[in-house]
Order: sequence, then C-alpha cells, then structure tokens
Amino acid sequence: MSTFTTGALVLYKIRPARIIEVTDKITIELETGKNKRVRDKDVVLLHPGPLSDLKELTPQSGEIEENWELLEGAETDIKELSELVFGDYTPAMAWAAWELVSEGIYFEGEPSSIRPRSADQVASEIAERAKKAAEAEAWDGFIQRLQSGSIIEEDRKTLGEVEALALEKRENSRILQALEIQETPVNAHRLLLKTGYWPANENPYPRRMGIDESIPGCAVPALVEEERLDLTHLPAYAIDDEDNQDPDDAVSLDGERIWVHVADVAALVAPDSEMDLDARARGANLYLPDRVIPMLPPQVTDQLGLGLQQKSPALSIGFNLSAAGDVENVAIHPSWVKVERISYAAADLRLQEDPLSSLLGKSQCYRQRRMQAGAASIQLPEVKLKVSEGRVEIEPLPRLQSREMITDLMLMAGEGIAIYCQNQDIPIPFATQAPPDQLEQPQDLAGMYAYRRFFKPTKIKTQPEPHAGLGLSVYTRSTSPLRRYSDLLVHQQLRAHLKGDEVLDIHLISERIAQSEMGSMANRKTERVSNDHWRLIYLRDNPDWQGEAVIVAKEGERATVLLPSIAMEAKLRIRGDAGLNDSIRLKPREIDIPDLSCYFRVI
Repeated sequence: MSTFTTGALVLYKIRPARIIEVTDKITIELETGKNKRVRDKDVVLLHPGPLSDLKELTPQSGEIEENWELLEGAETDIKELSELVFGDYTPAMAWAAWELVSEGIYFEGEPSSIRPRSADQVASEIAERAKKAAEAEAWDGFIQRLQSGSIIEEDRKTLGEVEALALEKRENSRILQALEIQETPVNAHRLLLKTGYWPANENPYPRRMGIDESIPGCAVPALVEEERLDLTHLPAYAIDDEDNQDPDDAVSLDGERIWVHVADVAALVAPDSEMDLDARARGANLYLPDRVIPMLPPQVTDQLGLGLQQKSPALSIGFNLSAAGDVENVAIHPSWVKVERISYAAADLRLQEDPLSSLLGKSQCYRQRRMQAGAASIQLPEVKLKVSEGRVEIEPLPRLQSREMITDLMLMAGEGIAIYCQNQDIPIPFATQAPPDQLEQPQDLAGMYAYRRFFKPTKIKTQPEPHAGLGLSVYTRSTSPLRRYSDLLVHQQLRAHLKGDEVLDIHLISERIAQSEMGSMANRKTERVSNDHWRLIYLRDNPDWQGEAVIVAKEGERATVLLPSIAMEAKLRIRGDAGLNDSIRLKPREIDIPDLSCYFRVI
C-alpha cells in the first residue's frame, strides 16, 4: 500500500510536484498546472504536506555554510537539513533544502541520504562555476561587440574560427550560431568585414583555394657552359605588355626563316630537381591584380628572361612558313640571342618596318589558314586589372595588330614543336580541344558570346589530337616556360633529346601533367574570382561610375549583358524592345563583395 498522502510534496524527475489523489496510481499536479498519473517508484517524498499550492514553494534564506561545516563527515536527510539550514521543516523549506542538494556545491545525495561535500570539493566547485560565469560574461560581451561591429584586440584570436569558415577550412562556427547567422563562407566573410577583422579590400580567394602564396626560394644554379647557336646577329624582339616582368619569348626573321626564341628554362631546372618539383606543384604563375606569385624563383627570370641581360640564353625554334601557311623545316637549337624589349603599343608603330612588317604578313597568312580550318575568332572585351597602393585601376586592352601577330607566331612555334616531337617520337603534353557541334564565324558580340559556350575547355593530353578552337591539327604550349609548367616540361624533353639523353616516357609525362594541372586549375579559378573581387572593389570605390553594356543574351525580360569597359558580365531585367547587340547604360545599385555579386539598374 502507498505511503504517499494527498497534499504531499514529492520530487518528480527533477522538479517539484503535489499529490492530489492516491489510488492504484498516484495523481500529481505539475508546475505547469497539468495533472499526471504516475507509479510510486516514479516520485520521491520531500514533505508529507499538506501543500495546497506549488506556488507556496518560495525561496528561503538560511545559514548554509555554517551548517555545511557542522555536518562535516556526517550524513543527514532532507528533514534534518531543512531544520538545520532554514530553522523548520515546511514544504517550502524542504524544497529549498533539496535545491541546495541538487545545486551540487555544498551537499550531494538523495532526500533520504544527504552528505556534505569536502572542503576541497566545495572550493573546486565554486572556482569552476566562477570561471564558467566569467567565461559566459566574456562571451556575452564578445557577441555584443560583434553585433555592434566593434571588436577589441583580444577578440581577434576568438574570431579565428570565423576566418577558418570564410576560408573554407571548416564547415561550422559557434560564433555564427550564437549570432543566428547561417554558417556559410560568404556570411563569415561579411562578419569579418563588418567587425574590421579583415580590411575592406581583403581578397580571401588565394587562401580559400589553398594557394601556396610564398615566393619560391630554391637555390638557383649558375648556367652551365655549353655549345649554343649564335643568333645574336639577328634583331630579336620580345613584344609584350609594357609592365611585363617575365619576358620568356622573342621573335626574329632571317630571310624567309622565322625564329621564335624562348627562355631556356630547362637549362637551369632539371627534371625532379627541387625547383622542378615546386614548380610542378604550383602548375603556373599566379597573376593577381595586386601581385604575381611565380612558380619559379625570381632568380631564374633574372638569369634567363629575354632582354634582361646583354646576351640571353634561349631555346630557339626555327621554321619556314609555306605559301599556304604551313609550318615546315622545323629545327631547334640552344642559342644565344640579343633581344630588344618593346611593348605592343610601340611595336604597332613599327609594323610598317622590317622585320616586323614581314613577320606581320606571315602571321596573317598563318591566321588565314587557321580560320579556314575552323579556328574560332572570339573577341570578347578584355581589360587589365591592376591594384596599386589599394587603388584599383581598370584599363581596356585595345585590339592591336602586334598582339595578334605575336599570338600567331607563338602558335606557329607550338605547332612546329608538336610536329617535331611527333616525328622524333618525343613524348610531350599536347594541348587539345574538341570541336563544337557546329562551326560558325560570328561577327557580333552576342554571336561570339553564344559561340564561346559551345567549346569545351582545352585539355592537356599525351596523345596528339586537334585543337579545334585554334584550327590546328596538332599543338603544344611551349613558349612560356617561365610561367607555365607544361611548357617547361616540353623544354625538358627537348633538351634531353638534343643532348642525346633519355627522355621521359609517356607514363611519366602523364603523371607530371596530372600533378601540374591540379595547381594550374586552382590558379585559374583563383585568378578568375580574384579579378571579380577587385572589379567589385573598383565599383564600390567609384560610386558615380556608369557604363555602356551590350546585350548578348535575352529571354523575355531576362538579359545577359557585357560591360566592355570593365570586362564584366551581368544579368538583369530589361523592359522594352532592346534586343541582342543593343547598348544600354547601367549603374550599380547594390554591390555585395563577399557574395561576388553586383546588381545594376538601367539609367
């Protein structure tokens, strides 16, 4: 038979309850006012009552520490503890006594068997709770500072977890959870900007992509003396952008014979050397608007950059161009060349003079052959993005004949080397591209934009296949060994062949391609999103900017436009009759740098 009576105070789970009826089961009233039927073993008696209302269980005051010391080493129960601490044993005092026990500082146990904790336990518990309370107070202050957007220096260490999320090094953040912000890298980026943890122009993408941002520091050997073909009598021109820092190709003309001279990087960077392994992991130079991270130590460029010394070592590719524009009679030699460096703009002014005039004519013949073979002539707007002392400059790249001439001369060299390596059974990486389903030669911007999307990305393979976009049946990238690892790999194979050494087999070439392509892909993506980032910084810093946009795709009111002056693509709604290739004038209305988005309005 139950020992519980109506009106008794009992402990149900961890909260107080009042017995309102005793039958085969016990009916209790909870603090919520609801009733519940329970078994005898589900409740523990704290006071026999009578308790008419749980609201009578009000806080009590008493001598806690004195009675804790008095009970040292003894055991008591809820009734005695209530009487000692609070002076009586009422339902309210019994509940207050049990709260002392459940609090766990001075006492522990069950209502029928309560023990005082030792002095060491009490001191440790109080210290631990004080520490947690201080931490909670500090956390609350930290969260309040984040909400106000004003942090102190000691907050920076704590915000490291948000930075890790912004850099995609982790997937969650207790801080963003506390702020009730969705845990995404974009939101983490926003918070770091809001609080000043990151400066307003912070570009997180190199770190987010896992880029090695260090400058290569491998030891660079001196150039070994060897027999080289002396071509210093030929005028040689390294034609590039005015601020180019790594000149690795130049051109000459010897009668009807074209020479393309390339920095002889493989003369210093041997296969599997420390420099080679580092360059292979990086894949290519990383070109950012605010800096360049080279794949090779800068001393390599200092020694081998064409035109940086009075006489430059090169790997020179000589060939003839037939009347039909075919590359013939390819020869390759280590050489000495004397190079004059000039900009594209300066070269354009000299295209009426030989040898540049003759080289221009040959490049146009070669281009005509490529176009007849289905090469794509896609001329979308291009700009040069540059950051100097935190200021973003955007300069549209003009369509210069000299730039097109050099492009075709470098393609000739790449095709010539590919043909040479095929004939000599030298395994190299070939650049290939599958053709689109339908060949076109679009003439307007919208047509070029649409046609570009029909092409798949260029692939690097060990087997020669056509490159449809270039209109070439075989091609290898070989004229930028200072900047691109696949070009360096071609040079290493050529040098081994020319010296009579064993070349790497096709399996080793395939492995090296795969290794370098990982770094190259990361670089390309980093360059693309970094350019987008700095383009938005430019628009933010020039709030009065507005520009012409050309409609290149349209479906109903939804349009895609290109803004030529900043080489930017945008999507927006356009009402009215504007169609493809029509121009409209736009102005930014909302710029979201962490999200890499900008919304424009039509002026």
